[in-house]
Amino acid sequence: MSTRRDFIKQLGLLSAAATIPTLGKAAGLGLGDQTDKPASQPANGLADNGPMSSWDVIVVGGGPGGCTAAISAAREGAKVLLIEDSGQLGGLGTIGMVPAWCPFTDGEKIIYRGLAQRIFREAKKGVPFVDRFTWDWVPINPEWLMYVYDRMVTDAKVQVLFFSRVCDVKKSADDTIEAVVVANQRGLSTLKAKVFIDATGNGSLSMWAGAKFKLGYDDAGHQQASTLCFEMAGINVADYNNGAGLWGGPDTVIGQIVKTGKYPLIDGHFCNNLVGGDVMGCNAGHLHVQDTTDPWQVSEAMLKGRQVAWQHAAALKEAKPSTFGNAILSRTATVLGIRESRRVEGDYTLTLADWEARRSFDDGIGRNCYYIDIHGKEGSHKEYGRGESHGIPYRCLTPKGLKNLLTAGRDISVDADVFGSTRIMPCCLVVGEAAGMAAQHAITETGGDVHAIDIQHLRKRLLDVGAWL
Repeated sequence: MSTRRDFIKQLGLLSAAATIPTLGKAAGLGLGDQTDKPASQPANGLADNGPMSSWDVIVVGGGPGGCTAAISAAREGAKVLLIEDSGQLGGLGTIGMVPAWCPFTDGEKIIYRGLAQRIFREAKKGVPFVDRFTWDWVPINPEWLMYVYDRMVTDAKVQVLFFSRVCDVKKSADDTIEAVVVANQRGLSTLKAKVFIDATGNGSLSMWAGAKFKLGYDDAGHQQASTLCFEMAGINVADYNNGAGLWGGPDTVIGQIVKTGKYPLIDGHFCNNLVGGDVMGCNAGHLHVQDTTDPWQVSEAMLKGRQVAWQHAAALKEAKPSTFGNAILSRTATVLGIRESRRVEGDYTLTLADWEARRSFDDGIGRNCYYIDIHGKEGSHKEYGRGESHGIPYRCLTPKGLKNLLTAGRDISVDADVFGSTRIMPCCLVVGEAAGMAAQHAITETGGDVHAIDIQHLRKRLLDVGAWL
């Protein structure tokens, strides 16, 4: 029986054999004997084929947690590579087109600070119609936010590799990652680092490295519903701003649409925000994907998600022509808004009991105050009061059994209930900053062992740069 590694080696051989010059000659494109591979690339398709082949820290995943991890590691002095499988930074806030930030305050003060607060303040400049003292549920202009991430990452001297996906790891020992194997248009490449950060959101790097993980919010493995976000342009802004709410009950516009049964893919979930000009961003509808790590199922959800978007556009034009009569469905997200995926098992798992106790930790690296929000699980909703929050232990970022790997983002070690709270972008930004800083500290203090760093030094440095612990 062939193994996963056998398959990857075969894939590399196929990549090397299928040469572009042959295709060019057959098509009469005049490519001659040109080759798109660097001369140093061996026949098996594996090569160190970038401007560098070794870094201090490699961050995999360019979402919120990946961006702050990369910036933070570089700020501490690390040579950093950030690998992203799309061509854009920012994750669900940009290519995912989530139309608003979850709250940045605990009802009294901002608690997602440091790089998170810096990014948030810069992002607000892209929605100048929002009051400067509004900090909760602030709309996102995705193109502007993308520019913010681009600028902050490149200003930190982080090297970015787009359109590249990690598909395997190489280990120097059972507990130590030596390199990641990356697939892109050049074939397969091996890229080395001293410390690696999994900011994939899906725990993909951790899975390839052999980390233990959990998936689903119950014993049956059910996962939270996903959403494909979209935008509608050409809405009547005055009518939108002055009219009654579009959703939130059976007597709202969306509620009445659901009652008719004419649009079966509309289920009543319709978060919406004006994101600029006459454009409304929509986080609407639910797509029930049994396994969000299965690309076949995710592909089906993308196709269905666009049907959901078109049904919303048609229904809104029909039900509220004063607002949407001239509106069009202007674009849909290019990635599925996945709410739940792998939770990587770390040295500590943050539990519902911790969340309910508003617990703080001696190794806390940030705080979180978002309510427990599990799409698909009835009766799971829980909220904090004003001024309340819980700590996030550093040990949630350190996968068991792997010496030089950290997690950053929604894939940290929490239980299924707490995941419904910590999965949000502000929390991912905070966790990413701590992970990036810890990665460089591990290099300078412990020879790359992320489990053995001086946690109080890490906490002091986080406070120095504005974190809230």
